[in-house]
Amino acid sequence: MIDEVKDFIIKSLNLSDIRVSDIDTDAPLFNDGLGLDSVDALELGLAISKQYGITLDSKNENLKEIFANVRNLSEFIKENKK
Repeated sequence: MIDEVKDFIIKSLNLSDIRVSDIDTDAPLFNDGLGLDSVDALELGLAISKQYGITLDSKNENLKEIFANVRNLSEFIKENKK
């Protein structure tokens, strides 16, 4: 599931210069890690909704934790996909 999510991030955000193996599973997705920004977060949230049928609510208190790294995002998707 982790490699699937890495590939999903790359494809959803058109990160053509990044490979699955380039993404550290536990590194932050934002800022110093993968370097994603708030626009990327919105795009990724929409893509997750379309692909996995999961609605991400911006009022969810755990949103920062869910998007902290690939491992957390993978676990969230695995537990909530329809």
